[in-house]
Amino acid sequence: MAGNDISQIRVGTDRIGIIGLKQALSELAAMAEMMSEEDIKRHLVENLGKKNYISPNARDRYENAFYREFCVFTGRTVEKELSLGVIEIKVLGQGCARCDQLERDVMAIVSEMKIPADVDHVRDLKAIAAYGVLGSPGLVIDGAVKAVGTVPGKAKIKAWISEAAEKFKTGSK
Repeated sequence: MAGNDISQIRVGTDRIGIIGLKQALSELAAMAEMMSEEDIKRHLVENLGKKNYISPNARDRYENAFYREFCVFTGRTVEKELSLGVIEIKVLGQGCARCDQLERDVMAIVSEMKIPADVDHVRDLKAIAAYGVLGSPGLVIDGAVKAVGTVPGKAKIKAWISEAAEKFKTGSK
């Protein structure tokens, strides 16, 4: 059943469940050193297309989403899609009371500010380690680690989210 794990990822503006993503990323990471970005994208779509329906009309969106997940998995940097206008926020931690509090605070702030954001609570230790975070909870906004080992104050979180939202408006993301 290891290849049948289901991971939620963002494809375009939608959250989609993908079967076998973790296994595919792990297998590809071992051989991707000499592969181009296009080869990595093609390999992931072909491999994951065996267990998941990928519409031919959406192939490019899936390639970009899979490549973004691959970059996070391997610690590579990847450009954020500017056109989406959605801030990516990740709370890192296995689910302790402080991690859950940070997630609630972030959700409340995003809701209060009425800012489009994709908030995800990452509980997998390998995925957390990919961010270089060794303490929990951790907070990542648009790929930048903002806090480690603490629950920042709501005013600070709000300032970070405002800063990320402003980058979308100016296109400097």
